Amino acid sequence: MTTHSGRAAAGVLPQDEPAPETAPAETASGVRAGAAGGTATPPPPRRTGGLVRTAAAGFAWSLVGLAVLVGLWLWAADSTPELPTPPEVLDKLGDLLSDPFYDRGPGDKGIGLQLLTSLRRVFTGFALAAAVGIPLGLLMGGSKRAWQAANPVVQLLRPVSPLAWFPLGLVVLKDAPQAAVFVIFVTALWPTVLNTAAGAASVPEDQRNVARVFRFGRVAYVRHVMVPHSLPSIVTGLRLSMGIAWMVIVAVEMLSGSTGIGSFVWNSYNGGDLAEVVSAIVLIGAVGFALDMFFLWLLRLTGGKAATP
Repeated sequence: MTTHSGRAAAGVLPQDEPAPETAPAETASGVRAGAAGGTATPPPPRRTGGLVRTAAAGFAWSLVGLAVLVGLWLWAADSTPELPTPPEVLDKLGDLLSDPFYDRGPGDKGIGLQLLTSLRRVFTGFALAAAVGIPLGLLMGGSKRAWQAANPVVQLLRPVSPLAWFPLGLVVLKDAPQAAVFVIFVTALWPTVLNTAAGAASVPEDQRNVARVFRFGRVAYVRHVMVPHSLPSIVTGLRLSMGIAWMVIVAVEMLSGSTGIGSFVWNSYNGGDLAEVVSAIVLIGAVGFALDMFFLWLLRLTGGKAATP
């Protein structure tokens, strides 16, 4: 005679025991049938009002933060007469943006051209860093031997100040703008490498087992398992790399004396026009904010999430 436990283990339910309850079925229109009477119940309404209130509260707090910043700025300008006030900077910004793309020679270009020059250098160095850093990170994250070989080199070079690479770039490349691109490349490389490696190393064991069952080769495993799982980590690394690269280019261009927004800031300071300096700082921050928002959107697109409270 078969016992209840034996029949359950065999996958057969005892006749005197009720069948387990199943979840209410969902109709094609998305309406669930009630478990008791079979009556249709509509899905819960979307709480759009709560989302709107949350967004409005976030925007309000952003305005509070900006108001605090402007208040500190006014206090600093009142304490230090040499510093420009917000109205003076707004007037200067209006002048700079009224004709941002003029070109009257090597040392006299509009701020729009200066920003484009810096962005071109940043994107070039950033693209080179991504082209090297993503494959290297996948290799380090997918191979213990590659990690053991490459990680000491990465950790040795990563803490070096970006500006320390500039003289080496000048010696090798014999050109200040190209040396600036080289510095951006080195600076943007490490966050991309390390975040990509972290993503590749965190592939769940069940996904690895599925790849073994389907007998994926190395290329197929990287393409169909490792890269899709690592995408949020890769984008996070690229986001960090772009932020660092945009900060570093200003200092590099100040040091090199070439064109670009960093050179513009330095020349404005030497000319005694602090309103122009602060105006350039505002534009640098705005461009950096826009770049970060783009990568934040890309991160959400790949299924990642930025760390926020």
